[in-house]
Amino acid sequence: MIHRSKAPLRIGLAGGGTDVSPYCDQFGGAILNATISLNASATIALRQDNKIIIEAFDRDEKEMYDWDTQLPINGKLDLLKGVYNRVQIDYPFENKGFKLSTSVDAPAGSGLGTSSTLVVAVVGAFVEMLQLPLGEYDIAHYAYEIERIDLALAGGRQDQYAATFGGVNFMEFYNNEKVIVNPLRIRQQYLDELENNLLLYYTATSRESAKIISRQSKNVTEKKEKTIEAMHNLKMQALMMKEALLKGQLDEMGNILNIGFEQKRQMAEGINNQLIDDIYTAAKSAGATGGKISGAGGGGFMIFYCPGSTKYSVIKQLAKFGGVVRNYQFNKHGLKTWSV
Repeated sequence: MIHRSKAPLRIGLAGGGTDVSPYCDQFGGAILNATISLNASATIALRQDNKIIIEAFDRDEKEMYDWDTQLPINGKLDLLKGVYNRVQIDYPFENKGFKLSTSVDAPAGSGLGTSSTLVVAVVGAFVEMLQLPLGEYDIAHYAYEIERIDLALAGGRQDQYAATFGGVNFMEFYNNEKVIVNPLRIRQQYLDELENNLLLYYTATSRESAKIISRQSKNVTEKKEKTIEAMHNLKMQALMMKEALLKGQLDEMGNILNIGFEQKRQMAEGINNQLIDDIYTAAKSAGATGGKISGAGGGGFMIFYCPGSTKYSVIKQLAKFGGVVRNYQFNKHGLKTWSV
């Protein structure tokens, strides 16, 4: 028997960083994001040799263990082993072994929520295998707890919920880990135009988001006014972006993205660097009206709003930086699981 799952990666459109504690605990956070046609996938294949095999195809990493209910967290495929360890604590099971295989359509540290989406996909595969009675909010929060509490990895809350729910969502974040997901009903023609005009560009660099997020959290804890004011402004940016998208005022989105780009660099050291500044300046000189760093910042993917037909001149201008324009479509579906 084989149990499979896949969960979509996401583009953060506005409000990024306001889902991170302690800011959202004290002030409440808001983010607008959309899932896209890049995925994290997981497969559990049952075995008969009392072995547990954990492998990540995209990372070319593989671990093998004798059957046990807890696997070592040692820096090797810890996200996968962390899910298994937690499932065995809460929903203990025995079998004669299995192979857990995963793959992600974007590099780790690229800013599309790869780590959290991978955790959601692996949780989904175990939910499918064990037929666990978990709904969407349950799965997203479970994935959040595994990554942020069990494995103590710094980060926000949006990615687990985006991957589980899918679609375009306005998300609210509050104290006591409360999250409200508001799916947006957007006219298809607006989404088609946004998909046409929004350029997804991989800078060919990656970063450790946990370090940047830790600095951001430290700044809030120390009540640094510049950081907190920037995050307030980013929360307002999410509201502005939601209104523009619902009303089809798409050409406003470039200006709103530009506001966010200026504010985000105020949140913590390492979000911005010279390469990002040069790429951003080049894109705007070629016709983009705004853009943002995806995820925590420091590298990975960037997005640019290119009205009319300007994306072709922007693509030409960005070619000199050695990155890659990535094709995508918006994806309305969240986590999917099935067995064969």
